[in-house]
Amino acid sequence: MRAITDKGIALIMRFEGFSPTIYICVAGYPTIGYGHRVLAGEDFSQGISEPQAKAVLLRDVQATQVAVLRLIDVPLSNGHYDALVSFTYNLGAGALQRSALRRCINRGEYESAPAQLMRWVWAAGCRQKGLIARRKAEAVRYCEGT
Repeated sequence: MRAITDKGIALIMRFEGFSPTIYICVAGYPTIGYGHRVLAGEDFSQGISEPQAKAVLLRDVQATQVAVLRLIDVPLSNGHYDALVSFTYNLGAGALQRSALRRCINRGEYESAPAQLMRWVWAAGCRQKGLIARRKAEAVRYCEGT
């Protein structure tokens, strides 16, 4: 399977931020570490260390990569791939699946992706500064190529 690059992991970590304790994310889910949604049966009552959180992130990113590879039918540069994995990690495979972003890329309209990424900056009915910054960073990574 194709692997996200270190730049891609760093991008996700930067925008997810690290939390050693459980918090409720903007979507209403209990979350810990680098954006890990706490699942039924998981016990983080003692918190999580940064090395543990990175290991969980890498495991979660594997599932995200499978979704990206399933949904995108055209060749991708490392920058394209990293940006799409970050986007999908943040919003879920369903968002990528139903997006114009996916349709444009699969039609080979690679150049339209940065503008499509910038459409995904809303949460709880408001434009979110953090999402704007993340989408801009994903667009930059998308255009980097390697």
